[in-house]
Amino acid sequence: MGGAAATEPYLQELMKIAGYGRVIFALWVVIRCALSMLREKVEPEVWAYLEAADGSSIPLHNWECLLGRSRTADIRLEGPGVERTHAAMQRTAAGHWLLFDLSSRAGATLVNGEPVDGRRRIADGDVLTLGPARLSFIDLCAEQRKTLQRRRKEPGRRIRPGMTLLLLTAFQLFLAMDHAITAPEAYVGSVTGSFCILIFLEWVLFYCLRTLSAKGFEVETLAFFLSSVGLSVTASSDPAGMAKADLLLIIALVMFAALGWWLRDLRRVKLLRWPMAFLALVFLAINLALSVEVFGARNWLTVGGITLQPTELVKVAYVYAGAATLDRLFRKRNLLLYMAFSASIVGAAALMGDFGTALVFFVCFLVVSFMRSGSFATVLLAVTAAVLACGLVLTAKPYVARRFATWGHVWEDPLGAGYQQVRALCALASGGLLGKGGGSGWLRNVPAANTDLVFAMTAEELGMVVAFCCLGSVVLLSLFTVRNAGAGRSSYYVIASCAAVTIMMVQTGLNVFGSLDILPFTGVTFPFVSKGGSSLVSCWAMLAYIKANDTRRNASFATAVHTECDGDRQDFDEDDTDAPETWEGAEGEEEA
Repeated sequence: MGGAAATEPYLQELMKIAGYGRVIFALWVVIRCALSMLREKVEPEVWAYLEAADGSSIPLHNWECLLGRSRTADIRLEGPGVERTHAAMQRTAAGHWLLFDLSSRAGATLVNGEPVDGRRRIADGDVLTLGPARLSFIDLCAEQRKTLQRRRKEPGRRIRPGMTLLLLTAFQLFLAMDHAITAPEAYVGSVTGSFCILIFLEWVLFYCLRTLSAKGFEVETLAFFLSSVGLSVTASSDPAGMAKADLLLIIALVMFAALGWWLRDLRRVKLLRWPMAFLALVFLAINLALSVEVFGARNWLTVGGITLQPTELVKVAYVYAGAATLDRLFRKRNLLLYMAFSASIVGAAALMGDFGTALVFFVCFLVVSFMRSGSFATVLLAVTAAVLACGLVLTAKPYVARRFATWGHVWEDPLGAGYQQVRALCALASGGLLGKGGGSGWLRNVPAANTDLVFAMTAEELGMVVAFCCLGSVVLLSLFTVRNAGAGRSSYYVIASCAAVTIMMVQTGLNVFGSLDILPFTGVTFPFVSKGGSSLVSCWAMLAYIKANDTRRNASFATAVHTECDGDRQDFDEDDTDAPETWEGAEGEEEA
């Protein structure tokens, strides 16, 4: 077979059948994932209880809980002596519980009648006094938690992830059929072999996670669906690079598994906080010094014949370091450090001329900082500074200003400034619902079609339905992350997953709306779909953060739960906690 053979009538019929198959199975896969991820009720885990004087019990569902009369407090307490942010409780990675006094009045927080000076470890049976409130602390050992876990309600009708993966395999086989017909004869074997390798890898990962009793596979299924479309993009635009695409996918999956395993222990996560931040800054410094300018942006680095974008790897380190820095409730010093770190990242991206990446980091910073501070003033200040910075960028970077000037006027200069977007709009309209077939489009011949214009290229070749399934997959990951945030075990997992999905969502929005001239054309990639090894590795690594915060029963592989009962625990060691030396109230000063 091959490109010339695609003109045969029977081959055209096969491509038409493949078109219907792609649409049916793409919709089927995304709908099943959506039903499983959003319909299944999240039953919060219980780690301990606070028993009030009237006999009522308050369950502790999170590893970090804020106590006070504020509406944002995890445990709201009433009374004239209770402050808005009165105290906080934290469960360490070793299974110990710590109580932090956040009140401004001395002696307002007591444990067994003794004032809490900064922080204090609490044990089962201790009596906590916060103003007029007296609460008995009841810790749960591993066996008690297992009993409660077994009592958590199972969904009435679970959607089997193995069946969903089988449907995804059918979708991938139809893609492989398309490209086996349209690919140049010299590359038919490598193209079909690449899809077979992809199918093999996803089933290997599925069974490996099953052996770890991780039954949820919807997050990975959506990522493999998007990666399948990305492999189709590579097969259409660069069939000679299929072996490289296979290698990069293997590296990405190794990164996903390795980071997921590393996230199982928050103590070792904390150990790499500053090294990861330093590594991110080093990557950017090297990029600024040695990178090559492409389309006005100096964000490409060539090492040993391999071209990569260091900013893609910086995203993983940025989420890692930022979440580890901000996982302490209302600690202002950490927020200031995070702001300085973010400003360095955004500034470096702006100096490179990579306006899209700078915007991605900035929006991620806004979302995460607001999650931790709850302050609109902080967000407003950051936005004001960003507006001023954008004015400077538009003045200093003429090509960025030209892109803004082209925004909304691409049809006025279809052969010049609007060349790419005009052709993207035409290709998107010509593909219809089913598409022309993998490898049968013409947009792939336009510069940056497989990266910046990949949504339009996908719509042209695979159809509007599949293109919107790709868009829906990223939105679904976002909704799933937000849904799990309220029941997250640790604020680190919540912050990291929200930061990761924010980056994906912003990239998707800028890529899709930029290519359609709804937003300025920034040239960022579509997660998992755009051709590029650095982007693929980065997206799979960030997927580990989303997976770590999956709170459904037996769904996450990235969370290790302390298994010892209270009687078996070792004595408390000051170095055996990931807690800070001091906590800050939302309205107080930092303690010495």
